[in-house]
Amino acid sequence: MLKEFSYLAPKNKTQLLKLLAEHTGKPGVGKTAKILAGGTDILVNIRNGFDKTDLLIDIKKIGEYSKLDFNKTKGLLIGANVTYIQLINNKNVKKHYPVLIETAGKVGSPQLRNRGTIIGNICTASPAADMSRSLLCLGAEVNIVSIKGSRSMKLKDFFKGVKKTALKAGEIVESITIPIDMADAKYGDEKLKRIKGHDLAQAAVSIVKKDKVLRVAISSCAIVPVLLKDFKSNVSSATVCKEALKSISPIDDIRASKDYRIHMVKTYIKRIMDKI
Repeated sequence: MLKEFSYLAPKNKTQLLKLLAEHTGKPGVGKTAKILAGGTDILVNIRNGFDKTDLLIDIKKIGEYSKLDFNKTKGLLIGANVTYIQLINNKNVKKHYPVLIETAGKVGSPQLRNRGTIIGNICTASPAADMSRSLLCLGAEVNIVSIKGSRSMKLKDFFKGVKKTALKAGEIVESITIPIDMADAKYGDEKLKRIKGHDLAQAAVSIVKKDKVLRVAISSCAIVPVLLKDFKSNVSSATVCKEALKSISPIDDIRASKDYRIHMVKTYIKRIMDKI
């Protein structure tokens, strides 16, 4: 049974930011608010008693947060309400950033992909977040806003720990920007799961290559998704594997052992690099 909570649905960004300023970051004063976009994580966590939120602010009525726009100069902008299925079906994403479609298609089930949002996946900040690795490879930036103003940062600096981000009280990630410089890159993505259906990754690797640059990101092998340093496009898989092992810190848990994760990261790096 769901814990009782209040629900508000602002119709525009101004209303949203006022609500966030009033209801976040003030323990014991009013309500503690969280954002509801897709709801595929927070509603489950509330029901299971893991989240004590007593106010959900639904942002789905804010039209500008549904933008999914491609610009030949600026790149791709993904709004806070954009779902996995919208990303997968977008012709510009298919043409210029197909690695995003590859990873989005591996998230959960069709039901979840129809409801869940790209930015929600990032803000949950799970080490296993599927969208993190392809977005990291593409040099994505998060655009953050509050009643005090706006700021942007590289996605690689946004993750601060398990379920922890750089967001401050009263802030929301309103969009993600993916620069044009890695558009049309060659790519590969591999995800290790316990079952053929929807499951969290035991280990996963994305790689993109364009011109003289090769980028590698790894999830489920550290407390945050990991982006390796940029490599030259002619780098050997042995060199990339060596750097990967320096950067990840996998653990033994119920889903996989540390040694198995390390083995599969090396396997996936070699497999992808042989293809691209």
